Amino acid sequence: MREVKQKPSQKPVMQRRWFWPAVYGGMAVMIVAVIFSFNALYESQNEQEMMEEVSAPADQSIVPTTATVSETLKYPFKEEYLNEVTILQDFYDVSKDEATRENSLLVFNQVFTTSTGVSIAINSEPFEVVAAMSGEVTEVKMDAFTGNSITVTHPNGMQTRYNSVADILVKQGDQVSQGDQLATSQENEWNPNIGVHLHFEVMEDGVLVDPNKYLSF
Repeated sequence: MREVKQKPSQKPVMQRRWFWPAVYGGMAVMIVAVIFSFNALYESQNEQEMMEEVSAPADQSIVPTTATVSETLKYPFKEEYLNEVTILQDFYDVSKDEATRENSLLVFNQVFTTSTGVSIAINSEPFEVVAAMSGEVTEVKMDAFTGNSITVTHPNGMQTRYNSVADILVKQGDQVSQGDQLATSQENEWNPNIGVHLHFEVMEDGVLVDPNKYLSF
């Protein structure tokens, strides 16, 4: 009879020397793959956010400069006429010298009235009256005797009033920008002695103040 040779018994897979190193190696490869995937996803999101910022419409990232710019009152006529201007009457101020105070008095039917603004003339001829500051036209008053008037209310709460004007180009509710033409100066029956002029008034907190404190170019 032939002898049957018995095959040597094989060790379980888990007991073989290469098994655990292979398992650990496989786990390491998986961890590295997961970390790489997260890094790639994070970088992709960052790139997308940067592209969105770069491609954002300009009006979303730029603050309009007008929001921070504040105007100051300017003379109610064009700057080119500055050297031709005459101040016929000043705002009446008790602290000014006697000659100035006397020139700030208006006389009508032998009744003295103090000037509440400045009376401006340019070569005794009609001139373009312009907005001293941007704002809203809150009143247009027609009065042939004292002279037509326009009142503009400004964002800072101040008001300017343009008296003795004709050929009015604006109406109540209109928005005007600094330097826009409002009307043309004229003469009136209330103060006929000074001829064609603009009587310009400034109100602060509802109180008439000296326009010379604010006006400039």
